[in-house]
Amino acid sequence: MSGIGRHTTLVLLLLGTTAIMGLSGCVANLYPGGPSVAGYIYTDVKDPAQHLSVAVDTSACGTRVGTSNANAFLGLVAFGDASLDAAMKAGGITKVHHVDHEVQLVLGGLWASATTIVHGE
Repeated sequence: MSGIGRHTTLVLLLLGTTAIMGLSGCVANLYPGGPSVAGYIYTDVKDPAQHLSVAVDTSACGTRVGTSNANAFLGLVAFGDASLDAAMKAGGITKVHHVDHEVQLVLGGLWASATTIVHGE
């Protein structure tokens, strides 16, 4: 097999794997706030967090904001702390008014980022 044939095979294998991952939904709904809409080529979405591990206090003022973040590359390596606790500590928040999450996704998971945004006092 010539050098060109090997490169073509590798490129087709990578494209096929990426397409299968994207079409299976494996890269679209793995975010701390719950399922979110996702585009295969690019996503930049901010939604209210749907599954909370902390009680909210609607009487609390939403004047402080704390964020936490986690990232992933190729769906193979992920790092960071996008937890509610980390976001609350970053914003000095003890009473949570509401929580949002932001998802950014490039090329079906080539690069992904999840940010938890806590509002409170």
